[in-house]
Amino acid sequence: MKTIDLSRGVPDPRTFPVDSLRAMAASALARDADRMLQYGPAFGYPPLREFIASWFDSAMSNVLVGHGSLELFNFICDAYLQPGDVVFVERPTYDRAITTLRQHGVKIVGIDVGADGICIDAFERELKRHQPKLVYLIPDFQNPTGACMSVDARRAMVRWAREYRFLLVEDGPYGFLRYRGTPLPSLRSMAPDLTLHLSSFTKLISPGVRTGFLVAPEDVVKRVASVAERHYITPSFFAQGIIAAWCEDGRLAPQLDCLKQLYGPRLDTCLQAIEHYLPGRLFVRPDGGFFASLRLGARIDEQSLQAAAREAGLVLSSGRAFFDAQPDYRFLRVPFCALDAADITEGMRRLGDVVDHLDTAARSGKAHATI
Repeated sequence: MKTIDLSRGVPDPRTFPVDSLRAMAASALARDADRMLQYGPAFGYPPLREFIASWFDSAMSNVLVGHGSLELFNFICDAYLQPGDVVFVERPTYDRAITTLRQHGVKIVGIDVGADGICIDAFERELKRHQPKLVYLIPDFQNPTGACMSVDARRAMVRWAREYRFLLVEDGPYGFLRYRGTPLPSLRSMAPDLTLHLSSFTKLISPGVRTGFLVAPEDVVKRVASVAERHYITPSFFAQGIIAAWCEDGRLAPQLDCLKQLYGPRLDTCLQAIEHYLPGRLFVRPDGGFFASLRLGARIDEQSLQAAAREAGLVLSSGRAFFDAQPDYRFLRVPFCALDAADITEGMRRLGDVVDHLDTAARSGKAHATI
């Protein structure tokens, strides 16, 4: 039986622009080898900073380019947080962001996510109990749910950030991967003075380029660059130089079109398979990004789910890892981008059998049995 991996949100290797990157590497080195191969400022390779600034309708002084958006988030935490500070996050949220925050000793307050993103009523209630230093959000096609924050919720976030004087960390690697509908305004576009926008070329080019970026107020960029310099002196100007040449050559827009043409139908296949094999269990209906998600009954034990999935030839991520505290239901992230239509459909068929079996066993009070 073929193993189907539903554990990691990785891109399909067929989307990696190998030929154009190879050509741009040669071109970039021919043009700027001394700078690409030397130490440089912690702010990042200047031509790539200039490109990102133009892309985001900003100034170069508002851009820092580093090794990845997660590392930049860690630097933001180093720069702005002390043990005991309060940080609001969506619940569930990106598991590695939770790990990073725990490493900094902060108090994490999770706010439930629904079809329209973060629950603004619950957020407002928590504001009356806690004063956050930062609020970490993934507004577009959130990892892990696939939810997209409504415009009303975005406006509320900006209003509260001004009133309660906290910073918004907007993690936006999936915003350009919309397969249906109209793009929504970013938090940064609504409040550039309060928003620290993180993004990455990982999902757009490949994980191997190890290049993410921060678009933020100039004083924030300087503060985070100071932390970055302490950690690695200078980022990889070699990788950033190749990406800059690739972007300047007009490769980004066609690459985005390629990703949408491949991943959009895969999302449709995933949603259709969930409706057929796991009816009533879809968490939200995403219009883009890398993930769908499932909400399962609390009576299904996660250890039993993982064990039964392995027997069925499935690899699953831990749903518990995406929560700051134990949820009152079982959650499962479903990545679809790296799987073809046949594997998506077969994966959901097997998963449906697993969940139905465990649900029936739980109702009858029986322990996990082999499927």
